[in-house]
Amino acid sequence: MQTGRGSATEPQQAGLAAELVRRAEEDQRLTRLAREAPTALNRHYVTRCRGANADALRSVVTRRGWPEAGQVGEPASTAALMILLHTADLGFQLTCRDLIAEAVADGGCPAVHHAYIADHCAVELGQPQFYGTRINADTLCPYPIRHPETVEERRQDVGLAPLAEHLPALRHVVSGIPDRGCPVSATPWA
Repeated sequence: MQTGRGSATEPQQAGLAAELVRRAEEDQRLTRLAREAPTALNRHYVTRCRGANADALRSVVTRRGWPEAGQVGEPASTAALMILLHTADLGFQLTCRDLIAEAVADGGCPAVHHAYIADHCAVELGQPQFYGTRINADTLCPYPIRHPETVEERRQDVGLAPLAEHLPALRHVVSGIPDRGCPVSATPWA
């Protein structure tokens, strides 16, 4: 089997890419539906979809490793990351976090992918996050950040907007009212 351009694996990669994107889009569709009509049945559909997506991603990772952007395209690799972030299995997330870190180091994935999964895992483990990507839904403030005095530099290094720009925009979108900011005690980088 060839591995270069025009190889026999290209149709398989395209099929995998399409499936990852389809699965992530279905999760988004069902999540929107559950927000618009918050019934137990709609929440069940989201849970069932995310479970099936996790099983499918686990199978892909077991067979061939993390689906890197250089292999399946950035949209499909981002879709895989979204599926991973919605997986209930922290052990699997930790394994993939390390695979994504390797892919980033080898140039196979955007650095921002590692930022999101690293922060997710840190918060789930009760540890401070590194990049401030995880936001508490109740306060609309970031969960605690490790070395907050340098968070903006780390965010810039991976292509994330500064928190000072991101948070007001996020709060306005979520609440529909102008940003009032985080309480001083909840603003670890100030």
